[in-house]
Amino acid sequence: MNTALSIAGSDCSGGAGIQADLKTFSAHGVFGMTAITSVVAENTFRVTDYQDIRPDMIEKQIDDVFEDIPPDAVKIGMLSCRETMLVVAEKLRQWKPRNIVVDPVMYAKNGSALMEESAISTLISEVIPLADLITPNIPEAEKMTGMAIKNNDDMKHAAKLIHAMGCRAVVVKGGHSKGDPIDILFDGNDFYEYPACRVKTKHTHGTGCTFSSAIASNLALGFSVHMAVGKAKEYINAAIANAPKLGKGNGPTHHFYQLYKKGGLL
Repeated sequence: MNTALSIAGSDCSGGAGIQADLKTFSAHGVFGMTAITSVVAENTFRVTDYQDIRPDMIEKQIDDVFEDIPPDAVKIGMLSCRETMLVVAEKLRQWKPRNIVVDPVMYAKNGSALMEESAISTLISEVIPLADLITPNIPEAEKMTGMAIKNNDDMKHAAKLIHAMGCRAVVVKGGHSKGDPIDILFDGNDFYEYPACRVKTKHTHGTGCTFSSAIASNLALGFSVHMAVGKAKEYINAAIANAPKLGKGNGPTHHFYQLYKKGGLL
């Protein structure tokens, strides 16, 4: 059985973070494991607080996974501070996993900050160079590059700038753009575009976590980066379009929609 590890924060409301990652891994037939970096008290309309896990505890979680069930892919989510980034980067250099997907989580869906502003430079210098793929949305790409992104050409330019930071490939996600969203992948040589019709819904909690863990799942299953992103795009579109409409704010997506439909549960 193929395996994947999520190194990320915990969302008690179940729509994002490691909870979303584990659901996504399972939906793809991949055995999921976790190393929790932060515990976040949140729901669909607010982030109340978060507490970082001690760096030595993060280190022990990662070591215990790798020494027993080495993952076929690693998805990295919330790294809130410099100390967390440094210990995760150290462990990645030590264990040298294949298929590292980094979702640079900077903000919750309601805009609450989940990464210290001062840590962005550490993300760029220590974590991004280890990534096989990084998946920033437009606000995150703007923070990382210092440029404004207003159209597809800007997205492509930002992707080139982020690729130059050392990652093997980058997907700039278009969900924050006007009109129908287009995600743009740059692999260092070519651009690939993944268009979709915008779903009119407020239920988009955890979409970044879900998309990046779907990519990691597909990489763990042996797909190329281009195919992994394309299949993940189809998965997240279905999850958003069929969201269970839970919560008072931005509700979660339906991670198991395709499985439930196939199994006759819908």
